[in-house]
Amino acid sequence: MAARQIVLDTETTGLYANQGDRLIEFAGLEMIDRRLTGKYLHVYVHPERDIAEEAIAVHGITLDMLADKPKFAGVAEDIAEFLRDSELIIHNAAFDVGFLDMEFSRIGMPKLDTVVSKVTDTVAMARKLYPGQKVNLDALCNRLGVDKTKRVLHGALIDCELLAEVYLGMTRGQFSLDVKNADEGESGAQALSQFKRPVNMAFKVIGMDAEESAAHEAYVKVLDKAVGGDSLYRQQLQEPQA
Repeated sequence: MAARQIVLDTETTGLYANQGDRLIEFAGLEMIDRRLTGKYLHVYVHPERDIAEEAIAVHGITLDMLADKPKFAGVAEDIAEFLRDSELIIHNAAFDVGFLDMEFSRIGMPKLDTVVSKVTDTVAMARKLYPGQKVNLDALCNRLGVDKTKRVLHGALIDCELLAEVYLGMTRGQFSLDVKNADEGESGAQALSQFKRPVNMAFKVIGMDAEESAAHEAYVKVLDKAVGGDSLYRQQLQEPQA
């Protein structure tokens, strides 16, 4: 079965789910096998209470803007079904999970841990990768070369789009192109067998065109920026040929 992930973000009336603050926006983007599918769920919710000025300064959503939006009970089933059996990718997961659990509990629905298969916190992931450095979404976008020029306010949907790129950037190293390092199990043996070829078999080499070459160079620059210097690929190019 294909690995299904949901990149998730919420906006709220304030910071404290256990002190009466409520969810006002939910966004989730679907990825399958590390590729965005184009499927998403994005809803605004009337919180049935005021929104803190400090929160409005962050996300720009006022109570007037939500006057005709449904209460959480009206979208809860849609959210739960969209998330069902997926791995959630969330930046500072405790915050968003806390608010969703609070909202589900208010209407007698099960909490997230009974609905989803796993929750991955990209803040915890970033702290391991970049100890002692900033791990907010802006800082990670800068570090990984993710274009955030469309992001003006802190909206849930645009944050999901940025987080998807950040997550993929932080996890590229989990996948190796070195077949010699494949698992020793059946899948590794199958992978190795695919690369066996008859002696003297010639491969047809198709060169990159100008557009493909430019795209490749842009990708290598992202790798260079992520490691703060020349990436391993760049270093290998610079090594003298025997």
